[in-house]
Amino acid sequence: MKKARYIITLSLFSLASIGLDSCSKNFLDKPLLGNLTEDVLATEKGVTTLLIGTYAALDGQNVGGGTWESSPTNWIYGSVAAGDAHKGSDAGDQPPINLIATGKSDPTNGFFNAKWRANYEGISRANAVLRVAEKATDMSPETKAMLTAEARFLRGHYYFDLKKMFNMVPWIDETTTEFKQPNTEDIWSKIEADFQFAYDNLGDNAPAIGRVNKWAAAAYLGKTLLFEKKFGEAIPVFTAIIANGKNSGGVKYGLTDRFEDNFDPANKNNKETVFAVQMVAKAGTGDISSGNAGEMLNFPYGDSPFGCCGFYQPTVDLVNSYRTDADGLPFLDTYNSEVVKHDQGVESGTAFTTYTGRLDPRLDWTAGRRGIPYKDWGNHPGKKWIRDQNFAGPYAPKKNVYWQVTQDKFSDRISWAPGSAINIHVIRYADVLLMAAEAEAQAGSLANAMAYVNQVRERAGKPETMVYKYNDDTDPLAGFSTDLAANYVVGQYPGGSAVFASKESALKAIYFERKLELAMEGHRYFDLVRWGIAPTEMAKFFTYESQWTSDIDGGTFTANKNEYYPIPQAQMDLSSTGGVPTLTQNQGY
Repeated sequence: MKKARYIITLSLFSLASIGLDSCSKNFLDKPLLGNLTEDVLATEKGVTTLLIGTYAALDGQNVGGGTWESSPTNWIYGSVAAGDAHKGSDAGDQPPINLIATGKSDPTNGFFNAKWRANYEGISRANAVLRVAEKATDMSPETKAMLTAEARFLRGHYYFDLKKMFNMVPWIDETTTEFKQPNTEDIWSKIEADFQFAYDNLGDNAPAIGRVNKWAAAAYLGKTLLFEKKFGEAIPVFTAIIANGKNSGGVKYGLTDRFEDNFDPANKNNKETVFAVQMVAKAGTGDISSGNAGEMLNFPYGDSPFGCCGFYQPTVDLVNSYRTDADGLPFLDTYNSEVVKHDQGVESGTAFTTYTGRLDPRLDWTAGRRGIPYKDWGNHPGKKWIRDQNFAGPYAPKKNVYWQVTQDKFSDRISWAPGSAINIHVIRYADVLLMAAEAEAQAGSLANAMAYVNQVRERAGKPETMVYKYNDDTDPLAGFSTDLAANYVVGQYPGGSAVFASKESALKAIYFERKLELAMEGHRYFDLVRWGIAPTEMAKFFTYESQWTSDIDGGTFTANKNEYYPIPQAQMDLSSTGGVPTLTQNQGY
């Protein structure tokens, strides 16, 4: 399904502005001209149109007042705030992100309000589908169940995103008439119920690629159970997905042979895709991009072919994490004991020799570094593609960047920044395997946990996933040679591994594997919080990384505060009755 952009005018309350009072003037109580009422839309076609509008809100754009602030990748809230990446650019550009990255933001930071509004807009649209579907009389019970299940899946997704960010949020559903609801109820059970309903009522195949099926619902249900720490309940869900799960096109789930295919629009919606936000390019008009506007800042700067903007730079800590030992295994505790050689402070015209130590090749599909092929754009030249190395380090993002050879089809831009047709993975199959490994380890099934981790590591070690040098450095489009771009060595944990001999060490390996596999995909902050190790891990990160850059000076992660972001002050104010907010602010703010 291509991403659709609909402006649907309804006589509905917009949850993007919770707390607005309705007007009591009679002359304002008349229907708007050209307004589509719920009764008019109460047909199969009308409900389907509303549902597609609910999918359209997944990109977070033009629905809550934000762009990168409300990006569904959560690159700011899930990666920059967790040590995957620096904000990038320079100190004066988008300074609210600086505060988020250092744990110093407060409820007045407008980024939080944009994210809140975007998710509640999606919820509002999903609730409209559910409400109108109940009125429709021309649908078969099977069709109504399917459309209702899709809407509940999407509502579950939007609430899941809010829950993991803000924790206590108000539940608004299709029956709600009073919208100044308190946020004192833990809504995990309601999110779980939405995904369970979708799992029970959707089929193997979706009506179109990009719409969800029962297995996407199962994966999100399993993820919800994991966040709830219901490990025993999560295991059979993940086991069923691994045994029988298929993507929305009916293809059995599996890992692609090439890691990078997950970030190449020419190969999107493949067998590894579980649930992805669909992105297209070349569908906009004039100065409007139809591509992934939420990451339009996240391209190399300077004289790079992208022109803008130098944000989202991988950290030294992240790059060092990809070092491997003689057996090709990661250094779980001592990865920062040696630095992967970088070109901090070295001019692009000065000779530079790349790191010769052993590395996991996933590094070079995740971070752009000096002297290594940057997809097919040429070897990364280092400093001249970086806006301010002293502020944010020597590396560039890579997973969100399209290929030169297909840019005419898969890139898009407004006047000053690029967008792309690279889908946003909310859940992919590698994530499912690692979530299954975590649940198994928590339940004491360490052999099963190791087997799932090894599946992910097996793909990482395949020749197809390695990065190769160019046939001709002066013409990157001439293709790649058979010479590896770096010293890639990846191994699997052997039978009898000491790492998987105890629950504690097995979980450490699983957590680290998630860091390697899912880096720069917006997961790490929420992982660290749910594992209960965020204060310790972030303290180590700030201490180590601050020797390289100035952007995180004074960074802190305060326990019982920074685990969640503040309820936006704008929403606190809108929820007020008689000057007293209905919403309760999170602890520490």
